[in-house]
Amino acid sequence: MIIAYWIVGAILALFYLYSGGIKVVRSPDQLRPMMGWIDTVPLGFVRIIGVLEVLGALGLILPPATGIAAVLASVSAVALVLLQIGAIALHLRRGEARLIGLNVALVAVAAVLVWLSTVWW
Repeated sequence: MIIAYWIVGAILALFYLYSGGIKVVRSPDQLRPMMGWIDTVPLGFVRIIGVLEVLGALGLILPPATGIAAVLASVSAVALVLLQIGAIALHLRRGEARLIGLNVALVAVAAVLVWLSTVWW
């Protein structure tokens, strides 16, 4: 279970470090081709989402790696599930049901991490 957590957690953390990082540092013009929804929410909200994604990624890795407050890995995984549920709601509200495949996959992977982290700790 520990090995499975680290493999799945590392993959998910890398995804969110990249995804969150670009939301934090790139301009709206650079984000627009990848994220059609960027003009429907304030830029500050996009930046907050990016910061939350980066923090979630760090929360998946740092607590179990250091052994300090390892339960935060579970909290981070739950937060990432909730974040993706919000993303699915945004896409559905915009009539973009065909775009939620990645979001659904991310919910599933984060849910597996929730389970793995509760079994491990």
